[in-house]
Amino acid sequence: MKKSYNIEVDCANCANLMEEAAKKTPGVVNCTVNFMTLKMNVEFADDADTKKIMKEVLKNCKKVEDDCEIEL
Repeated sequence: MKKSYNIEVDCANCANLMEEAAKKTPGVVNCTVNFMTLKMNVEFADDADTKKIMKEVLKNCKKVEDDCEIEL
């Protein structure tokens, strides 16, 4: 399953850090962050609880970029 989320991030490097953090989150198969459109596209494992996983993704992203936001 793939979903797209709006994000708030200050720079392209921070967006890259968010992408890497999201990819390391259990349940996430792949993730791409586009700084120009401020979108995060996430591919989840089959039968994944997307809301729970995205809360973990946000926590992991805040560890690398504390002022980022993901509109869940």
